[in-house]
Amino acid sequence: MDTAVPEPEGDFGPRDWAQHPPYLSPLYKSTVLRSPRKPLIPMKQGLSVRTGPVFGHDSVDALDGDLTKNGRVNGEPIGERIIVTGRVLDESGRPVPHTLLEIWQANACGRYVHRWDQHDAPLDPNFFGAGRCITDAEGRYRFTTIKPGAYPWGNHHNAWRPAHIHFSLFGPSFLTRLVTQMYFPGDPLLPLDPIYNGVPEGARELLISRFSIDVTEPVWALGYEFDIVLRGRQATPMEG
Repeated sequence: MDTAVPEPEGDFGPRDWAQHPPYLSPLYKSTVLRSPRKPLIPMKQGLSVRTGPVFGHDSVDALDGDLTKNGRVNGEPIGERIIVTGRVLDESGRPVPHTLLEIWQANACGRYVHRWDQHDAPLDPNFFGAGRCITDAEGRYRFTTIKPGAYPWGNHHNAWRPAHIHFSLFGPSFLTRLVTQMYFPGDPLLPLDPIYNGVPEGARELLISRFSIDVTEPVWALGYEFDIVLRGRQATPMEG
């Protein structure tokens, strides 16, 4: 089945979905139930989808990007502190400034702050697991957080998700919202993960961050770099 997404006609051009994971990936079992079975119908772009979402830049402050602080109740969150930074770029390598990024993740024990997550691992009362920031004039973003743990997810026997951080990018409208995941170098679970391996070969490596000693802060946190490219041959794979 052709899973390419027909883009609506209007202000936003079509996306090349050959770089991105298909809607139907049989080894990722939930896609068998939720993937479309009929041809997708392009929707005409109305004013509401071309102009939203609207948010105030002044509603995002420095604390939002520091997950080691924004969920504190009575102490430090548990786990390995890390810094994740990078740039949002277009297909020509030009920075994309003033873009809203949001992240969410499991805690160091591999558990989300969510009522559906019943993994038998402790919640951290000082870690909320979500944050946001806005790219600067050079398209750069920065988060301080805790390295997430792996967790079981029931897709198949002895299935464990590699450590990862979810990213959401909001462009100038609802149609330009993109979602992806960032992984960590050297994770032994990557070759076993159907979600990671559902990305076309040759593109999935673009989801792996790079360790950076330059970003690392002495006696404080290890640093990782993860650039997000929106289009072109080096486009970061996005979730459908």
